[in-house]
Amino acid sequence: MRAYRADKRLGQHFLFDPSILGRIADAAGPIAGRTVLEVGPGPGGLTRALLAAGPALLVAIDADARSIEALRRLEAEAAGRLRLVHGDALAFDPSEIAPSGSLIAVANLPYNVGTEILLRWLHRLDLFDRFVLMFQREVALRLAAAPASADYGRLAVLAQTLCRVERLFDLPPGAFVPPPKVWSSVVRLVPRPDRPDAAATALLEDVTRAAFGQRRKMLRASLASLVPAPLELLSAAGIDPQRRPETLSLAEFAALAAELGRVRRQGSPGTA
Repeated sequence: MRAYRADKRLGQHFLFDPSILGRIADAAGPIAGRTVLEVGPGPGGLTRALLAAGPALLVAIDADARSIEALRRLEAEAAGRLRLVHGDALAFDPSEIAPSGSLIAVANLPYNVGTEILLRWLHRLDLFDRFVLMFQREVALRLAAAPASADYGRLAVLAQTLCRVERLFDLPPGAFVPPPKVWSSVVRLVPRPDRPDAAATALLEDVTRAAFGQRRKMLRASLASLVPAPLELLSAAGIDPQRRPETLSLAEFAALAAELGRVRRQGSPGTA
């Protein structure tokens, strides 16, 4: 493997400790005989740990051509079990490798695009069985946050409505080369079998975007950007209009989204 320096512009921070890499691979559960997607393999530490777990196919996508070049020998040694893709993970369509679902994603995501990649995947949950992903710890805290906590917001509501979210363990900056300025966390997300469909999810996105867009305001004010008559919407959903968005449970956000959908279907004058 040819050595090269991490590129800060790409949000690269490499892991080399075999015990940590093995722990991440183990967190994905049994992957023998499965198709696994890795984003940002870098010099291939996690790639090797995943291959050792016996997947039928590991697809590793990286925007850095140096990573692809460094892993060519490993690709040859894997005898068809490793496929390298040089490209942007945000533009990659996971259905290309898992048209019937059951894909497992395991990745030390680049810090600069990690949240955006996850949000793209949350819209394609029909393709995935589970995710084991590393983020900056502040992102992990937001993903797993409970209502009424400082980290609770739109990301928590969307992720937890669609998936079971579990923050597994944290890693200090010194575990990486080069060390980032922040701690990192490994998070496991498993799609909920009873998750809302695409239309209901879109309504939830509209509600949370409006509510948390002005999170310091009461809902009667923040939802005014969503509907002309927010008091009617809140009353129909059984929610006190003086509450603030961070106090609402997942069920209450779901009720708001459902009511918004009902009102829109009826063409009420209270909708935008």
